Amino acid sequence: MADEGETRDEKINTQTTEDETPHSEPNEDTEETHKSFRDLGVTEVLCEACEHLGWKKPTKIQVEAVPVALEGRDVIGLAETGSGKTGAFALPILQSLLTSAQRLHSLILTPTRELAFQIAEQFEALGSSIGVKTAVIVGGIDMMSQSLVLAKKPHVVIATPGRLLDHLENTKGFNLRALKYLVMDEADRILNMDFESEVDKILKVIPRERRTFLFSATMTKKVQKLQRAALLDPVKCSVSSKYATVEKLQQYYIFIPSKYKDRYLVSILNELAGNSFMVFCSTCNNTQRVALLLRNLGITAIPLHGQMCQSKRLGALNKFKSKSRSVLLATDVASRGLDIPHVDCVINFDIPTHSKDYIHRVGRTARAGRSGNSITFVTQYDVELFQRIETLIGKKLPVFPTQEEEVMMLMERVSEAQRFARIEMKEQGDKRKRGNSRDEAADDEEQSTGVRKKVKGGSFRGGRGRGRGAQSKRGR
Repeated sequence: MADEGETRDEKINTQTTEDETPHSEPNEDTEETHKSFRDLGVTEVLCEACEHLGWKKPTKIQVEAVPVALEGRDVIGLAETGSGKTGAFALPILQSLLTSAQRLHSLILTPTRELAFQIAEQFEALGSSIGVKTAVIVGGIDMMSQSLVLAKKPHVVIATPGRLLDHLENTKGFNLRALKYLVMDEADRILNMDFESEVDKILKVIPRERRTFLFSATMTKKVQKLQRAALLDPVKCSVSSKYATVEKLQQYYIFIPSKYKDRYLVSILNELAGNSFMVFCSTCNNTQRVALLLRNLGITAIPLHGQMCQSKRLGALNKFKSKSRSVLLATDVASRGLDIPHVDCVINFDIPTHSKDYIHRVGRTARAGRSGNSITFVTQYDVELFQRIETLIGKKLPVFPTQEEEVMMLMERVSEAQRFARIEMKEQGDKRKRGNSRDEAADDEEQSTGVRKKVKGGSFRGGRGRGRGAQSKRGR
């Protein structure tokens, strides 16, 4: 095993590094000056990897951050979601590995498990030709199997703070005393999720002599405090001076009574059938309930929330990414960082309590230059929260056009689907109480009930069909 590791390190060392010297320009418009990754100082083998991934030119944050990082400076990267932050820290780390290959070279801290796996995929894709090995260390997976992975000493560890600390305290032989790079991705979310004490403990057991990259969509007081504690003379690379959503995102709202939310959701999914949706709910329970409701109407929906086991969470994400499911119902566990390019529309079924979470949610669509839509449901209880969101983004949102008569025609079918969803929720709760792990929340076992056949009026074709603007004849 050790021999195998050594040969990989040798492989990394033997790569050519002619373009390592960063090419820095005077303070002109850097986006115009730097046309390619080569211009940023990225070495040839990594430029080829970028081309294989379809990265034709650097994004704004990459133009700002990569040359500075290649000079060996600490970086604070502030950029809106979907702006290519992962590439901005992955390229300098991989280039450093090319010059001095070392096991346990870099640590990337991230707030959610799904984001950790996504970052690992990007590192593996960019570093596949140079033999880079990664390890994902997150909760919900057996500690022993993770210990075995860490014993092989990967080059890059991507982890959530809590599980990493468990290993640092309990796994024999594992330490990060030789660490060269620390990245905190979505730093504001890491701190908002009360990982502050874990981050403090991690900072105490890693070397002070290291490079640190802090990436965040928003600069909060907690992030500023962390910056002072963890970074040495950092360069700030900001491509979004205020809280903003991307230009190609069309944002709408609907003002509706709370009791009609289910009907309006079904109506919109039916009207925009053929698109790919992310629907955000505020609780795990509501996420599961709405997923069952939609399934009972024949819409291919799948839930993703914190009460699901890790394998089902990854399975749900993969099914949605592969387009075998058209609607992903999620809590805010999916609001940060996840890159699913084909999301056409984000629906805020429950309005977010924190205005900044709105920006992250709607950032799941209109990514990397594509267009997209977002629709926020505003009930009589949400007016103040909605006004805060409009103040934060600095614009008044238009109303999404709906035909109330058509929505009300869905009353009978939606009511029946709601009743079946309640029955299924109760059955799932009873199974969990009995401790029957094999029957744990049938998150995607659509065959398990056959309920949808009982809902009158046939099924919705939620995954295909008509585009926006077509007359809705279903439900009459």
